[in-house]
Amino acid sequence: MSKWRVVNLHISVLLLIFVSPCWGELVIRVTQGNDTPTKIAVAPIVNANDSLTLDVARIVEADLQRSGLFSVTPRKDMLAYPSLVKDVYYRDWRLLGSEYLVIGAMTPREAGRYDIEFSLLNVTAQKVVFRHKVSGNARQMRDLSHLISDKVYQAITGIRGIFSTRIAYVTAMRASGQYVYRLHVADADGAREKLMLESSEPIMSPTWSPDGQSLAYVSFETGRPAIWRQSLSTAERQQLTNFKGLNGAPAWSPDGREMALVLSKDGNPEIYLLNLGSMQFRRLTRHFAIDTEPTWMPDGKSLLFTSDRGGTPQIYKLNIASKATERLTFEGNYNARASLAPDGRTLAMVHRQSNVFHIAAFDLQTRRLRELTETRLDESPTVAPNGAMIMYATKQNDRGVLAAVSLDAGVKYVLPARAGDVREPSWSPFLR
Repeated sequence: MSKWRVVNLHISVLLLIFVSPCWGELVIRVTQGNDTPTKIAVAPIVNANDSLTLDVARIVEADLQRSGLFSVTPRKDMLAYPSLVKDVYYRDWRLLGSEYLVIGAMTPREAGRYDIEFSLLNVTAQKVVFRHKVSGNARQMRDLSHLISDKVYQAITGIRGIFSTRIAYVTAMRASGQYVYRLHVADADGAREKLMLESSEPIMSPTWSPDGQSLAYVSFETGRPAIWRQSLSTAERQQLTNFKGLNGAPAWSPDGREMALVLSKDGNPEIYLLNLGSMQFRRLTRHFAIDTEPTWMPDGKSLLFTSDRGGTPQIYKLNIASKATERLTFEGNYNARASLAPDGRTLAMVHRQSNVFHIAAFDLQTRRLRELTETRLDESPTVAPNGAMIMYATKQNDRGVLAAVSLDAGVKYVLPARAGDVREPSWSPFLR
């Protein structure tokens, strides 16, 4: 594979596979769940205000079901809909096979706000695991639902929930003989899709700021690739680079003060640092090979990046202060597009063995590599902020879709658009 093919791989894939005539919100289909899912029942959340039509309990059910770790008791099979602990008859829920039960009630407050008081009960042990309350207005009901899901998920699994996070992704369609590209942001379940940018030129590599308030991405709208920063709340945009040649692969530092990126302004694709306060650039790599796709280590002192300096694309580690470089991957003839889990140990990446691209997990301590997917054209992995899931782009029935797989490969689900193709996923950090 040539050097320029390494750099342009994601551009060419984007241009070739986005062929559907329309797009829409993401939908989710769980294709593989845990072999022994935890059985949980979510009773309807009693609502004293009939003007609120959103079914909070249904959203909680969908969140837990989508995780692949839970089997939800159908509402039609429930013998009662308790909202208070004193009204729960554990025997009824044991007969249904439920191991846990979520109950709750919603109470209207002043200034259009609502309290949702809910409890998680262990049916087997016949005890209350916790009681909790969340508050918000009518427009925040979906947010409150995801918060309930997060709380329940963490109490049972010991892992922080990601139902309140968001994802960014790119869709494209062909209209009137040309492609139209869109950058979207949506809830982790695909709901509340929001359009951030539309362009007749490609949009690539969206990435979240550490505080979850902004996106950086590559846009070709000026006739060549340039890196932009955009506020999610105001949609205000700022162009960060405008050099000739390659401007790509933006990656925010953990403290949000700097951005690692790839520039070829000096003749060869190299890794640079951009100070977002002073807007000064600092070159980090100097090699005749192509260095690209930087990813920060959690301590902010080192970067991982892709380079073909060893003959094939592989993952390297760069100490920012000393510039010392170490090759990390050796298995397979292609390892690229690294995405690091928050623990700083597990690395998701695109791995090729025998001319097939899969998503793999690489343990930075043991140097053990595990293939997680079985499809043939997998790319752009992004790790959830709790480190439990990896989202990536792939193809299904000749359409570009997003998919997700757990790090143990036991849970898998697909997020196709209702119509059209979707690519370039980026999972947000935990949102305050």
